[in-house]
Amino acid sequence: MARTFTLVAFHAHPDDEALLTGGSLARLAAEGHRVVLAVATDGEAGAAASPYRSGPGLAAFRRDELERSAAALGCARVVRFGFKDSGSSEPFTGDGFSALPVEDAAEPLIALLREEQADALTIYDPAGGYGHPDHRQVHTVGTYAAARAGTALVLEATIDRRQIRRLVRIVEAIPGVLPAVSAAAYEQAYSPSAAITHRVDVRPFTPQKRASFEAHASQASSDDGARTLALLLKLPRWLFRSLLGREWYVEHGRTPGRPLDDLFASLR
Repeated sequence: MARTFTLVAFHAHPDDEALLTGGSLARLAAEGHRVVLAVATDGEAGAAASPYRSGPGLAAFRRDELERSAAALGCARVVRFGFKDSGSSEPFTGDGFSALPVEDAAEPLIALLREEQADALTIYDPAGGYGHPDHRQVHTVGTYAAARAGTALVLEATIDRRQIRRLVRIVEAIPGVLPAVSAAAYEQAYSPSAAITHRVDVRPFTPQKRASFEAHASQASSDDGARTLALLLKLPRWLFRSLLGREWYVEHGRTPGRPLDDLFASLR
């Protein structure tokens, strides 16, 4: 039998796991690996339409959505650390996840990595993808926690910058789709092509990835304009598969070359 591994996927907010790693997590789970989803915050400061902010509040909706997403992807376990969402309005102050000392923020992740005897951990690139402070903190905290817990393999979930800038240019050219999106804003976002170590083919698992997107209904909603998640869910399934059928990673300690399709290549 092929050897199996345990991977902890560490994310900042519910729905981040769908966007950057959904296909990879579904593929690994289908291959028999143990996939543990760890989320730093409940995403209570995220943008969502007014109905999601009434009743039990946005955090409660997003916790339920996370569970449905994880089930769609085949995750074996979901762990919420319950840190405060830093939000996306500058300046970032207070006691949000992004403002915590790294040692304090890393404690529950270190404990989880040790408890699970994790072989691998996914985090984000140093830029936090598009720069959200909680995403940058995931990179810093995850790197620190892996070193403390002795987790051998650390993979930065990212996007090939050349690919996303190409997609953004297409969106920019369509009036009114996402008016706030600008290709110039992605000059330093995510990772340059030369840094990519893994390009993972997840095309057979885009149905699970799409189901994960659909689980996060609050994040496809808005009172004042289109949301990225909503736009992606409007794509025909063949186009969704084409555009979202690859996921990218940068492995710590690996010299970039021809990108690999096996996230666990260094462990085999």
